[in-house]
This record gives sequence, C-alpha cells and structure tokens, in this order.
Amino acid sequence: MAKTKRGKVLWNMPSHGRGTCPVCGSTRIKLLYTQTKSDGTSIQVCKKCAKASQERVDDA
Repeated sequence: MAKTKRGKVLWNMPSHGRGTCPVCGSTRIKLLYTQTKSDGTSIQVCKKCAKASQERVDDA
C-alpha cells in the first residue's frame, strides 16, 4: 500500500475519527475500535480500551 493512502479514510469520518473515549475518558483520541456491551449496544473506544475487560465496557 502506498504511503499516501494511509489514514485517508479518517478524513471522511466526523471529527476525523477523534472524540472522548467512554471507557477511560481520554479526550481528543482516535475512536476506531468497536466494543459491544452486555446489553447488545456497541460503542466506539480507543486503542487502549479495545482489549478492556467486559466489566469496564459495561460501566461506560
């Protein structure tokens, strides 16, 4: 893949894929990973919280 194509999809996302992570509360961080709560709803989380335990995701 050419280096000019990397990250181009981020420019089409709202706020370029950035926001506040609902699990850890980090601000202005890329929210590119999807986590599913126990009730079936999905949330976007940061890279650190992509592997968070299910209990932390449910608390968010």
